Amino acid sequence: MATFMPLKQAVADNLRDGDIAAFEGFTHLIPTAAAHEAIRQGVKDLTLVRMTPDVVYDQMIGMGLAKKLVFSYAGNPGVGLLRRLRDAVENAYPRPIELEEHSHAAMANAYEAGAAGLPCAIFRGYLGAELARVNANIKQVTCPFSGETLAAVPAVRPDVTFIHAQKADRKGNVLIEGIIGIQKEAVLAAKRAVVTVEEVVEDFADLHPNLTILPHWTVTAIAVVPGGAHPSYAHGYYPRDNAAYLEWDKIAADRALFRAWMDENVIEATAEDFAARVATLGAM
Repeated sequence: MATFMPLKQAVADNLRDGDIAAFEGFTHLIPTAAAHEAIRQGVKDLTLVRMTPDVVYDQMIGMGLAKKLVFSYAGNPGVGLLRRLRDAVENAYPRPIELEEHSHAAMANAYEAGAAGLPCAIFRGYLGAELARVNANIKQVTCPFSGETLAAVPAVRPDVTFIHAQKADRKGNVLIEGIIGIQKEAVLAAKRAVVTVEEVVEDFADLHPNLTILPHWTVTAIAVVPGGAHPSYAHGYYPRDNAAYLEWDKIAADRALFRAWMDENVIEATAEDFAARVATLGAM
């Protein structure tokens, strides 16, 4: 059952050293504030899972939180590579990191299998692809009915999933609008789920009921963090901060500059600072 609490408490209560953790968001509604709070709390030895690791995972990896990354595409969207991730892979800085790379289709199916309580996902894919040479968790199975060769990957079942959404009502139901990505399945697959939201409303009586993506009994904790997805966008609230993504490429390219930026903008900052950051962007 969903409990409303400050973000600091929500992270402290639900994210632990060594956890398999998903901070999901597909271009839209990326849970940046939650990731920054995890960095401030110094959680370590995480297995980070996400379909599209971008700037927030680059920051978490650069600060040494991650021992492993399970992912499909990784990059700074519209800009280029993730420089802190590359430094970790090529130079073991600030620590070595293990990679488990999949296709988008495999990750989406793996989350769905986790949400359904299944041990693995079986789907059409990877035929003719060479990713299985570097990923031992990509297998082939034979359909017992048709004889067709299919791909199989382990289900993704995070210890905790973090997402950002537009609204929660007083009962703890969560409303997501716009691009949904895999957030719903990531929450349903997890043992614990933390949702940051732009605002709390009395109810969703004036909206179509199918827009309530996550009922309160699927959520562990809700924290109200206006601007909590910045620099990604929140449909109906604020646009994508494209300049921030361009700026990140320069910041992440230098270890000392990266650390100075993180100290100023994350370690010494608070979740409440997000509201000030997005105030200048204007409403969508």
